Amino acid sequence: MASDSSAKERVLITGGSGFIGSALSHKLVHMGYEVWVLSRDPARAMLRLNRQVHVVRRLSDLVGIAFFAVINLTGESLGAGRWNEQSKRLFRQSRVDFTHELYGFFSSQRLFPQVLISASAIGVYGDAGSALLDEGAPVGDDFAAHLCRDWESAAQQFAAHSVRVCIVRIGIVLDSNGGALKQMLPAFRFGLGGRMGSGEQYMSWIVRQDLVQLFIFLLQNDKAIGVFNGVAPEPVTNRDFTALLGTQLGRPAFLPMPAFVLRLLFGEMADALLLSSQRVLPVRAEGEGFSFEYPRLQGALNKIFEK
Repeated sequence: MASDSSAKERVLITGGSGFIGSALSHKLVHMGYEVWVLSRDPARAMLRLNRQVHVVRRLSDLVGIAFFAVINLTGESLGAGRWNEQSKRLFRQSRVDFTHELYGFFSSQRLFPQVLISASAIGVYGDAGSALLDEGAPVGDDFAAHLCRDWESAAQQFAAHSVRVCIVRIGIVLDSNGGALKQMLPAFRFGLGGRMGSGEQYMSWIVRQDLVQLFIFLLQNDKAIGVFNGVAPEPVTNRDFTALLGTQLGRPAFLPMPAFVLRLLFGEMADALLLSSQRVLPVRAEGEGFSFEYPRLQGALNKIFEK
C-alpha cells in the first residue's frame, strides 16, 4: 500500500462509520474522492459504507499512504447514559488521547496531510444561558468544556507542520435515522414528549446534511482555517424545539421532564447535555460564504419528516 500520485484525492476519516462519518464518506465517494475509514469494527463498517471505501482497523495499516486530508470524528458517545469515572476516561481516551496518537503517527511517517478537519462540540462553551456565542466566546468550566478544549488543543498540534487545521464545534445533529431525534421520537410518538427542565435552555442544532456540506466546504476552501461552529443560524429554546417537534408529529408535547428527575436518571450528564444552554451562531462559516440549506428549524423538520 504505497503512496502514489492520487494523494490529492485521498481522504482519511477516523470514526467514519458513525452517524456523521457514514454520511460524509458516502458523499465524498460520489464526489470522486478516494475515501479511507479507520474503524474499530471493520466488518460492521463495511456493511454500512459504500463498497468503494477502504476500511482499516489500525493506524499501522496506513503506513506509507499519503493523504490529502484527514477528517477526525472519533469519539465515544457522551449521551449513552450516566457518566462515571470509567466512562469519562473513555470519553477522553477516544478523543484527546486518540488525536495525540494520530499526530504521533503522522509525525513518525513524516507524511502529514495538507488539511485536518477535527470535530469538537458546542459543549466547549459550557452552560452559557441566553448569551449569543460566536467562535470567540470563552470556554466553559465543566467536564465537557474541558474535554472539548483539550481535544481541540491536540488537533492544533498539526498546524506546526503546515497543516491547515479546521475545528468544527458540532451542535445537536438532526436526522430521522440517528442522533438526538432518534432518541426523542419514541416518547413524542406516544404523546409523552415535552420540555426538559425549565425549557428555557437554548438548543443549537444542525441538519446532518448541512453538517456534511460544511465539512466538504472546509475541505475544499483553502482559506478556511481555525474554529467553526457547526450549527444552523437559528438556535431555539428547548421549549420551542419540543413544541415544534410535537406539532410536526401531530402529537402533544405538554409532559415536561423536571430537572430533578433528569438528574436522578442521568446524573452529571443531565446538566451537561440536557439542561445546559448554548445559544451558538455560525458566524465564521457564514463569513466564509457557507450557505445552509436548512437554516430554520421548521424547514429542517419539514425536510426530515418529508412534509
